[in-house]
Amino acid sequence: MSTFSGLGTALSSLIAQRQALEVSGQNVANANTVGYTRQRAALASLPAATVPSMFSTTNGVGLGTAVTGIERLGDVFLDARLRNETSGAARLATVATEYKTLESTIGEPSTTGFSKDLTNFWNAWSDVANSSGTTANRSVLLERGKAVADRLGTMYEDVATQWQQALTTTTSLVTQVNTTATNVADLNTRILAITNAGGSANELMDQRDLLVTQLSGLVGASTRTNADGSVDVMVAGNALVSGGSANALQVAPSSPKSFQGAVDGGTVSIQWAKSGHPAGLEGGTVAGLLTVLAPEADGGVLTSAAAELDGIATEIATQVNDIHQDGFTADGRTGIDFFSLDLAHPAKSLAVAITNPADIAVSGSATEEFDGKIGEKIAGLAKAADGPDALWSAFVVDLGVKSASATSRATVAEAARATASAAQLAQTSVDTDEETVNMLAFQRAYEGAARVLTAVDEMLDTLINRTGVVGR
Repeated sequence: MSTFSGLGTALSSLIAQRQALEVSGQNVANANTVGYTRQRAALASLPAATVPSMFSTTNGVGLGTAVTGIERLGDVFLDARLRNETSGAARLATVATEYKTLESTIGEPSTTGFSKDLTNFWNAWSDVANSSGTTANRSVLLERGKAVADRLGTMYEDVATQWQQALTTTTSLVTQVNTTATNVADLNTRILAITNAGGSANELMDQRDLLVTQLSGLVGASTRTNADGSVDVMVAGNALVSGGSANALQVAPSSPKSFQGAVDGGTVSIQWAKSGHPAGLEGGTVAGLLTVLAPEADGGVLTSAAAELDGIATEIATQVNDIHQDGFTADGRTGIDFFSLDLAHPAKSLAVAITNPADIAVSGSATEEFDGKIGEKIAGLAKAADGPDALWSAFVVDLGVKSASATSRATVAEAARATASAAQLAQTSVDTDEETVNMLAFQRAYEGAARVLTAVDEMLDTLINRTGVVGR
């Protein structure tokens, strides 16, 4: 061992403690940076010098310390848990939001909703039945009928608009997924180049993890870490990102472009752009939107609502017309329809077929002009077990139950996601108190190394300048 080895030992400590202090400074600087994972300088003791020859000796004392690397204190299991919970929460939140929007469109229960329009319509029939010769009451009845038809048509168009907006959002999100996947692949390439050169790519890994979590929320992505430090991003078992290359998704060209296409049974689907195979999304916002966009046969939220509106429109027209056709006008005409509609598009096409109040058939007999029996019978549909009101109430209740269930499931899923996020942050986030203590420890260690350096310097000064002076 050389007398000068103590200088090397002290120097190694000075360098190592300074580097560790810099890492703590980096942590503190990024304490509020989204996605940042705290880091730690890995210190290792340098072993004693080996014996170069049979005549050399060593006292076995090590040669100091060195920073062997900058560790990134993440946890792959906590990351995977967060991505899984994010995937499910995003899908359920999307469905719940669409149900809320649909409930807003239906607007029930309310004192100004469709149920009120129906009540006003039946009351108008009752008024006409009680005073069938009054033109004013007949005119009011026509307006009440138009209000019923218009409200159904408006609700149907609002549902169609919501569907179209969901499709537009889906297309936009798929584009975002492809862009994000390309960015992840680019980061994989950069990280690999830096690590192969012996550098630290921790900050780039933070950026990559943040993007992967976004993909989890969009399409339910998961990851597979490779030995070279790159990650493969998987969607339903297939690689969206593999190393430095990214695959693209697309809305299938065969998907319906309009709400009517979905009503007719068309399915909006996501496929791999290159192969055309279905992507089979199971989680994320896009998967939730596909549930909303699905045809009625597959439980589509909006197409099922549209089918209910069509059914109610058909029942209103059928039940009212069946009774009205048996009635007689003041001049003895019969067989007249009160409502008209296109059976292919009932809710959109429902309309009052009568324009002249005199064409309303209120009497049940050609010889009794003002008996009002037909009007009373139509007014009685309000309380019929299978009447339009009963159908509407059943639809509103069913929608409310489904919406509440979707909201409840979304709330539970969000709580699970928040718990997973908190667990991950507890591992990866910066604790400024802890970093303050670490900085003090590194500072004291640096001071100690400097003191060792001073002591060795004094020893060497004594040896060099104060020995061998006898006889001078």
